Amino acid sequence: MTEVIIMKQDFKWNERKRIWCGLPWTFTKYGMNDDRIFVRKGFLNIKEMEVRLYRILNISISRSFIQRIFGLGTIHIDSTDHDLKCFELKNIKHSEEIKEMISESVEEERSRNRVSSREFMSGSGEGDDMEDLDDDI
Repeated sequence: MTEVIIMKQDFKWNERKRIWCGLPWTFTKYGMNDDRIFVRKGFLNIKEMEVRLYRILNISISRSFIQRIFGLGTIHIDSTDHDLKCFELKNIKHSEEIKEMISESVEEERSRNRVSSREFMSGSGEGDDMEDLDDDI
């Protein structure tokens, strides 16, 4: 229990998912520290997920008309993580600034861990067809 409290103090960013009009009346929380993004959902049954920043492949943003009126946006993240392959941070205030902060943190983590995007281009490792190539030779 103490570890979770300490971890929450180390967040670079944390926010509660908001409803369509911008009020934080949901039980979904998002957070980011130096090397991970966290998603915590639920009230009675809680599910916590995390993805390491260096595993993130793509970050994009979308803002509907209603979201633009209330200053919100949805950040779409694609990663190589098995639990959180594609996920969204929905109805985030200052979404463009948060997207840029995540993007910069991803690049910092990749260089710190010496990971390049070339390592992710060969496939997910599941179901690669390298065996088929050996049979054709």
